[in-house]
Amino acid sequence: MGLRSKNCRDEHGNWDIGGGAVEFGDAIIDRLKQEIKEEYCTEVLKHEFLGYGDVHREHEGKKTHWIALYFKCLVDPKTVSNGEPHKFNEIKWFTLDNLPKNIHSQFPKFFKQYGDKLK
Repeated sequence: MGLRSKNCRDEHGNWDIGGGAVEFGDAIIDRLKQEIKEEYCTEVLKHEFLGYGDVHREHEGKKTHWIALYFKCLVDPKTVSNGEPHKFNEIKWFTLDNLPKNIHSQFPKFFKQYGDKLK
């Protein structure tokens, strides 16, 4: 997980798994691999689609609605490093039984929906 810095749009000081936007013409799996490479400097060895999240948020008075596509990815932990130090103050591994308290606001809903698929 990455600890979001003050340079992120929101959720400063919260742990996050990373993410990205899909641009017109992007293939979803290619974009997934690109985001993992950019943020964590590693290759996706295997991936599994978990499902989606229907996310309604408000940030600085602006309401947003977006769809999150959730994947479980296998990577080689020896190759992982912080590829975006301007966005993440640090990166760190956590077990499902030992997650930090300050996690991204969308995680509780995510874990409720897909936590059993992460084991």
